Amino acid sequence: MLNQSNPLGKIKKSAKTLLGGTLISTALISSALMSTSLNAAVYQIDTQGAHAFVQFKISHLGFSWLYGRFNQFEGTFNWDKDKPAASSINMKVNTKSLDSNHAERDKHLRDKDFLNVSKFPEARFESTKIVPNGKDKATVTGNLTLFGVTKPITLDAVFIGEGKDPWGGYRAGFEARTTFKPGDFGMPGKSNIEKSDLELVISVEGIRK
Repeated sequence: MLNQSNPLGKIKKSAKTLLGGTLISTALISSALMSTSLNAAVYQIDTQGAHAFVQFKISHLGFSWLYGRFNQFEGTFNWDKDKPAASSINMKVNTKSLDSNHAERDKHLRDKDFLNVSKFPEARFESTKIVPNGKDKATVTGNLTLFGVTKPITLDAVFIGEGKDPWGGYRAGFEARTTFKPGDFGMPGKSNIEKSDLELVISVEGIRK
């Protein structure tokens, strides 16, 4: 008796195999996409809980250091520990909120000879590139807008940590530092401050949305 082949059966078997492989591949791709979306997230900077700071340090007449901060600011950052280069940060600072722990000095620093807050009530920073350069470290490049002038600056950033908080949320924290001369952004040349190096320290703790 002759052994007759079954072309229809072979076609069904091939189709079943192809379908099974396609389903497995789709499942793997979906799993990878879900994993990526779970790791990448937007964080709101926690200014309400005072777990974030924008501080500065600058020479006072060459005799001592003047320290200060800005009490009002807001912003968000995108963070994925597995893909730090894809992260970003965006912040807005109320320059009127300058606080150097001395009311009369603060009034002077806010006037037209220095910050001129009536004309420039906001400063902004928006990152354009983040390059990891070691364990939990990165170089952050972005645009700083100060005195109505926008220029690129570079910050040295450090990842502090992330995890669940006691209130059911999830947090991540960073610190970044940079140095620049206020005069490069248009501060009036009526004092030595515009020519001095200003060290800016940004420390943020964000709550995942």
